[in-house]
Order: sequence, then structure tokens, then C-alpha cells
Amino acid sequence: MDILKEIIEHKKVEVAERKSLYPVKLLEQSIYFGSRTVSLKKYIQRVDKSGIIAEFKRKSPSKGIINAHASVERTSIGYMQAGASALSVLTDLKYFDGKNEDLKTARRFNFCPILRKDFTVDEYQIVEAKSIGADAILLIAAVLDSKEIERLAQFAKSLGLETLLEVHDSDELARSINPHIDCVGVNNRDLKTFEVSIDTSISLADKIPDEFVKISESGINGPRTIIELKQAGYQGFLVGERFMQSARPQKSCAAFIEQLKGFE
Repeated sequence: MDILKEIIEHKKVEVAERKSLYPVKLLEQSIYFGSRTVSLKKYIQRVDKSGIIAEFKRKSPSKGIINAHASVERTSIGYMQAGASALSVLTDLKYFDGKNEDLKTARRFNFCPILRKDFTVDEYQIVEAKSIGADAILLIAAVLDSKEIERLAQFAKSLGLETLLEVHDSDELARSINPHIDCVGVNNRDLKTFEVSIDTSISLADKIPDEFVKISESGINGPRTIIELKQAGYQGFLVGERFMQSARPQKSCAAFIEQLKGFE
């Protein structure tokens, strides 16, 4: 939790700086701001797709450098050609070596839904997400209270963006879900120990109301894991490090999805 607290404190400072450099009126002039968004919720449920949200991530606080040299263009196009349902792009610079330009590049070459993976604490970031071509934002229950989650999700909806709510346990789930949320993601990584177990997703599956698309995040290392999660009621599967650890993440994704087809 200490690293999460540090990230959020830094994010608040960063957002204040960005507000002065790039006012909302400027963001609203983006070519993407008036564009129609693509539904993450609908794409995850499409039967011709895998349910996989393939993530582009260069590094993380827990793993360090994962893949410093991957091309956003090649990787994102390859992910979609492989049969991924959606893309997730990290845009946090300090802790994940991501940037807004990564998401803009992914948007330029792909029509699919794109999740902006960042630490959203302010409405300004939601305007920013829309301006760089995102279709959905992430709200993390561990760093927001229930009123903040509802307010931010409602604001996102007013801009045509969907919201993925990330929870880690039943307490976060119970206090955080509201009608403005579209998808509920269960992060299988323990924030205190950084240990990962899909048992977290399995135990929470029945507690997530069926009106929300259920997504499992982290620790998905093979097709058998996805089959197990599907049996528990999950429709979406966020996979990042598993692909990004390869020199060619898109090839790793394609092989993974081919294996998955063999199990189904």
C-alpha cells in the first residue's frame, strides 16, 4: 500500500501541473474529443473475440523493466490481429514508463476499445483520456472512496466513456459499485505482499452483480486459467506481463489465443 500511496500523491501533483500546461479548453479541441467511443463492455462479450484485454506495459513498480523497447504500433496491431477483445495502455510515466502518446498511437492504428490504464483521481484526467482517444477509464477502489468513484464514473459516462472499477476484496466491492460503472475488475495481486492468486477472482465472482461485465486482472499465465475463470463467470481477462515479457508481445498473444481455442 505504501507504493500505491506514493503513486497517488505524485499523481495529484502531476495533475495540477498538467492542468496549468494543458487547460481543459485545449484538450476539448483534440480530434478525438468529439469522436464516438467504442464499447469495452460490448467487445468483451463478443463471441468472435477471446475476452482478452491485451496490455501494453513497459515496466511496473513490482517487476521493474518488463520490455523497454516494444513498439506500440506493432504490438497493438498484433494484439488485435491475434483476436484480443480490447487494448489496455499504461499512460503513467514515472512508475510505468508510459505516456499519453502511447495511447494516441494505439488509437491511430486500431478501431477496438482502448482502456486508459492510469491512476484516475480527478475529473481532468477523464477529459484528458477522451482527448487522447481512450474509450474507457480505470477507477481503483483502493485509492478512492465511494462518493469519488460514483462522481468520476458519472462524469466519464457524460463524456461517452465507460468505466472499469478495480477491486481487491469484498469490502472494496461492496462499497464501490454503482449504476455508472460498466465493468468490475478483480485484481488478483495482493497490494501488501504483491503475491498473485486467481483465488481472489474465484472468491469474488458470485458477489459481483451480473449487470456488470466481470474481468479478472493479473496472474493469468495460461489458457487453462482463463477456462477456470470463465467457469466462475468471468468474461474479460486483463493480460499484460505474460505478453510483454516476450521480445515480440504480439506473437506471444497470438500463440496464447491459439492455445485457448484448443481448450474451448
